[in-house]
Amino acid sequence: MTDVVITGFGAITPLGNDAPTTWQALLAGRSGVRHIEADWAQDLPVQIAGQVNADITQWISRVEARRMDRVSQLAVVAAREAWADAGFGLGEENPVDPERLGVSVGSGIGGLVTTLDQWDIQREKGLRRVSPFTVPMLMANAPAAHVGLLVNAKAGVHAPVSACASSNEAIALGANMLRLNEADIVVVGGSESVIHAMPIAAFAQMQALSRRNDEPERASRPWDVDRDGFVIGEGAVMLVIETLASAKARGAKIYGTLAGYGISADSHDIVQPEPTGSGQFSAIVKAMRNAGLEPADVKHVNAHGTSTPQGDVTEARSIARALGSAADDAFVTSTKSMTGHLLGGAGALETFATVMALRDRISPPTINLENPEPDLGIQIAANTARELSSGPLAALNNSFGFGGHNAALALTNDNMTD
Repeated sequence: MTDVVITGFGAITPLGNDAPTTWQALLAGRSGVRHIEADWAQDLPVQIAGQVNADITQWISRVEARRMDRVSQLAVVAAREAWADAGFGLGEENPVDPERLGVSVGSGIGGLVTTLDQWDIQREKGLRRVSPFTVPMLMANAPAAHVGLLVNAKAGVHAPVSACASSNEAIALGANMLRLNEADIVVVGGSESVIHAMPIAAFAQMQALSRRNDEPERASRPWDVDRDGFVIGEGAVMLVIETLASAKARGAKIYGTLAGYGISADSHDIVQPEPTGSGQFSAIVKAMRNAGLEPADVKHVNAHGTSTPQGDVTEARSIARALGSAADDAFVTSTKSMTGHLLGGAGALETFATVMALRDRISPPTINLENPEPDLGIQIAANTARELSSGPLAALNNSFGFGGHNAALALTNDNMTD
């Protein structure tokens, strides 16, 4: 089977405007959750979020930015960094054969803010004031399309939409393109940006969001008995993945190996996970099998861990069941405790964190875990980072989405270069 390796990272997140800054903040246990200062948030029951703090025009011209929803802007910023990190240039300085270059970028919701803003404009100012760029701004494939245009990808540009599993599915699809010899290099990842009154109100009406408005940095608390919902976040993370042969031929830096993936569906409920976690368990086992791993090989898990009452317990039991006795030797963490939940972008951010954990041999902490839920059956890296063992390492990254979508990735430190 074709080995798939990671050779570039780019990130713009609530913790930082590039990948290195984001990683260092994760290791330090720093929260990126803040109070929303916009006037429109003041009457909402939820007034906190993990927000990106950046002037996008540092990377994208004002003219270009006006033709993109923020979800696409963030995707392009992260893709620029990942592409450069992999050692490639753009335009005439791009050496990659476009027919052997693909893109697979997921977003759970797409350009929702554009949809809402343009509807307001139509109601208040009339039809003739609606932007002619509205449709290409709001469509869910826009982030993937813009990344494809940026790097001149012609082997295929894909845009999986599976709620909060979107970017893990996108990464799996990109790996499959390489395994099927449809491409030599693929830019993969995810992006999301829906910090707006309507989606926040809608999630709040579902009782899905934390209401710790007075303690934003302590609001996201996976597996804590006092958790009261997730914290919405925004951001984008991109990875450059390629065949091992391609990476070696050009002497590329290699962060690690995308060894396998597993995808399943609950077929249970449009929102709630299947209570026994059977679909999650299936995805995890498929990922290990696809990667040729045994449970004892897994030393780290970056969990979906959203800080919801039912979801956290269901996932913990799924992990414990999949790993069996080996669960005692694997540190489990939820980096959402620091970033909030990036929805369709979450899997890409957490894949980045998982690969870096293997590379640096350290698990980021799960912060705010003051009163752990009893009898979970997993070993959580609570509140402080934990060192991982020497030798070969393997890890899992889980993403589960509304609709019953489950996507697990298996990653290793095989083929890593200094």
